[in-house]
Amino acid sequence: MRLTRRGALLGTGGVAATGLLGVATLEAAPWRMRRALGLTPDPYIPDAEEGVVELTTVSSRALGADVDLFTAVPAGHGDGAGLPVVVVMHGASASAAEFRGFGFGRFVTAAVAAGAPPFVLAGTDDGPYGWVPGAGVDPFTMLRDELPGWLGERRFDVSRRAVWAWSRGGYGALRLALDTPQWARSWALFSPAVADDDPALTDLSRLAGARTALWCGTGDQFYDDVCAVADRLPTPPEVQTYTDGGHTRVFWNDHTVEALTWLAGSL
Repeated sequence: MRLTRRGALLGTGGVAATGLLGVATLEAAPWRMRRALGLTPDPYIPDAEEGVVELTTVSSRALGADVDLFTAVPAGHGDGAGLPVVVVMHGASASAAEFRGFGFGRFVTAAVAAGAPPFVLAGTDDGPYGWVPGAGVDPFTMLRDELPGWLGERRFDVSRRAVWAWSRGGYGALRLALDTPQWARSWALFSPAVADDDPALTDLSRLAGARTALWCGTGDQFYDDVCAVADRLPTPPEVQTYTDGGHTRVFWNDHTVEALTWLAGSL
């Protein structure tokens, strides 16, 4: 029996053993049972210090609009000058303005504390089509041609970069990798919103040699398609984690330190 990281820390004084066992049983219950009982926990956020966390506005010609730019430096590393970058590509229902609330400033510190080489986390908003080009906007051009300049102004080492993406962002990351395979040293995808019959993903040969990793809950609506696309990758993902969970931040946050640590190892 394994308590979750949000397990019941009930103390020792006056707590009956049967009560502790009952709580532990519920905390260790499979994800679907917890959800059915209305006991799905809040998303895990590590108890770690934030370093320098900023949200600024930048003007993107490629998107024809101002976008938010989020950056987070691990605690103890000053303003992050000289550190490599993990680029965040968010899902369709999220935005860069929410990253701090998601705990990303704490996650980057926790990953470094867990042994990852220090890095900066950085991400922007997507375009109106969710990280894919269309109707005069091109988020790929923004990422390739504009983001390095914005991060370079902050003295980060933009020559060393990796990508962490989830849901619609995971799909966009795959499309970006197919378009420009060498843009990132590694690609960590959480529950990418893919369809196995998507014509854009028919030929994955350009991803030969690409370092990828996948995490997806077995209760996720994209699970079967994620597995099918993974099976067709010319170079198998270095990490494939399929465990209980859905298309939720609860599942993603449970694996974030692991993913960031793997990404930082490529930088």
